[in-house]
Amino acid sequence: MRNATIVAPQPEAVEAGAEVLERGGNAIDAALACAFVQGVVDPQMAGIGGFGSMHVYMPKKGVHEILEFYARAPLKAAPDMWLDKIKHQSRDGFGYVLEGNISDIGYLAVCTPGSLKGYETALRDYGTFDWADLIKPAIRLARNGFMIRNHMHWYWAKDQSNDGFANTLDKLRFSETGRKVYFHDDGTLKNVGDLLVNKDMGETLERIARSGGSDIFYHGELAEQIAGDFKANGGLIDRQDLARYELSKVEPVWGDYRDHRIATSPPPGSGFPMLELLHIMEQFDVGSLQHGSADHVRILFEAMKRMTIDKDAHMGDPAYVDVPYEKLLSKEHAKAHARAIKAGEIASVSRLDSSQRDTTHISVIDKDGNAVAMTHTLGSPSGAITDGLGFMYNGTMSRFNPLPGKPGSIAPGKRRPSSAAPTIVFKGDEPSIVIGAPGGSYIAPAVAQCLMNMIDFDMSVLEAVSAPRIVGVSNTIDICNRIRHSVEDELRAQGYQVARSPQTYAFAAVHAIKIDGGISKGAADPQRDGMAISVG
Repeated sequence: MRNATIVAPQPEAVEAGAEVLERGGNAIDAALACAFVQGVVDPQMAGIGGFGSMHVYMPKKGVHEILEFYARAPLKAAPDMWLDKIKHQSRDGFGYVLEGNISDIGYLAVCTPGSLKGYETALRDYGTFDWADLIKPAIRLARNGFMIRNHMHWYWAKDQSNDGFANTLDKLRFSETGRKVYFHDDGTLKNVGDLLVNKDMGETLERIARSGGSDIFYHGELAEQIAGDFKANGGLIDRQDLARYELSKVEPVWGDYRDHRIATSPPPGSGFPMLELLHIMEQFDVGSLQHGSADHVRILFEAMKRMTIDKDAHMGDPAYVDVPYEKLLSKEHAKAHARAIKAGEIASVSRLDSSQRDTTHISVIDKDGNAVAMTHTLGSPSGAITDGLGFMYNGTMSRFNPLPGKPGSIAPGKRRPSSAAPTIVFKGDEPSIVIGAPGGSYIAPAVAQCLMNMIDFDMSVLEAVSAPRIVGVSNTIDICNRIRHSVEDELRAQGYQVARSPQTYAFAAVHAIKIDGGISKGAADPQRDGMAISVG
């Protein structure tokens, strides 16, 4: 490799990671510095109250694995705990709406966080930098402040009530810390360009940096504060949940598309649905289609619905349920789906009585060819912040199926299905693409489309992440505002329901790196505020 590249949705975080690369750190060091800063400068997307997974490839060390630090349901949770509270499922299938939004906002919404243990494990097993050194940029930004960016403010102010979930604005107001940090003294929401300072978060990160690892959070004084706060506010998480939290390492699941080998996250991650979609699309001559044409959109939509039906039927924590992803990834299975599409059969996605979600991503490759694709998140923010700690907890309980006996049903200590698909693509034995995205149920369709853009349509990485996208995770074709109206009219004439997004760049936010001839180039999805930095 002749250079190193890092790309993510937040400029401040990318800069912190790039500085680590410039100082001789490897891809893992850079990703972790970036991740800590993301938790400060995009605190409803990720942070130490969240969870995620890191796809790590280190050729000189013979390492290629997925570090899973997913959130776990509280040990006091039960499969039928909310059976009498069910209202409906969101149209995109990402979560379940209950009476009073009790699984979406507040202390009952929180699963046991895994991010900090994930960061510590990654540094210990793959990194080279000092723990406290990596956290310094995040501490500085929390204490000194940073400017509120456009996408952050858009997300805060966005009306999410169509799906029945609580609005982020209500979550920002939920805690005393939230009211102090995110609002002016007169109660109005801070605006784009205003300085956001969170001294409590800076102090918490300083305590973690001084402690040398994650024990302070899972066994020490922070654990005591967290458990006491949850007990006082009717939450389920206690000292036992924190002390017994475990992460895991697994091998990636593999697929192929044209002459590329693709490694991505196994269940409960959503790499395998992304691969299934690619395997179905491989049965069509995608490159001969006009990008964004009615034929292109129709085939994509029917393939996405079939992927979604399989995912809804089978996705869960493999420690609790059997997920037959090998069968779902077989070429025979893909060919059967493709035959049905070619025959004009229209698939139907069912939802329980019947958006964009809250996550972030990092893609990195360094000069030694070490690559990281890391997706971490709050799932959605809960609004809960322990007084004095500054960081918001995840709101992940709403993503479990409240009906017992389903692959994604609630169970004590269970990991909820994740939409993340951190992916590394190989051409021969060398990485050619490092890719991933935030965006809930839209991640797998968006990542697959960007890969097809590069492989089938020969787009540059910037063209690929910027090209118009569609998603099909319900019985409605969701199209971005750059899909032509004539295409929409043609699809409607064929009997399809079509929903046009007002967003120019819509449906997840892909951040990717493409490597060609030893040169890496990154691209940040224009939907968000990010950037790519290459270090020579």
